[in-house]
Amino acid sequence: MKHATARALLLRLAAACGLLLGLGGTAQAQGPALPEPQGEVLLEIHGAIARTNAEGAARFDRAMLEALPRSQLDTHTSVTDGVHHFEGVLLRDLLEYVQADGSRVRATALNDYAIELDMDEFHRYDVLAAWAMDGRVLQPTDKGPLWIVYPRDAHPELQDIRYDYRWVWQLVRLDVQ
Repeated sequence: MKHATARALLLRLAAACGLLLGLGGTAQAQGPALPEPQGEVLLEIHGAIARTNAEGAARFDRAMLEALPRSQLDTHTSVTDGVHHFEGVLLRDLLEYVQADGSRVRATALNDYAIELDMDEFHRYDVLAAWAMDGRVLQPTDKGPLWIVYPRDAHPELQDIRYDYRWVWQLVRLDVQ
């Protein structure tokens, strides 16, 4: 419970700092604007979100993602050997940061692979949008720039093949519905 409370406090603090630093000026009817990405955009979030930095979208570069509360996870995957150490941002934190208001998320990869996910899963499990594996930044050639990673070792039900399809690698877009 301490981690969830601290994480929520950090997200509120980050939003307040963005306003104080002028990263969006005043609060809009939709919510405070996000800062503009300065580097290559790795992820776009569209749909039912209140915080944006582009027309109807929240666009994130690596620095913006890494500025959010970080999480780590050690787990096996169905496509690699052994236990791996992943680092990234919890999807529930990322979606809270953009003030997502929906029950489903469509995750899309670079190759246009897409799958619908229940947002409830992100509250039930510590699902990461991972940007690093075993201390190395993920590249498109090794499942990057982002990889949706479930804590499969901590929850036997996540070792089912139905969850393996939800591990979207080369993640580039989320659509909140």
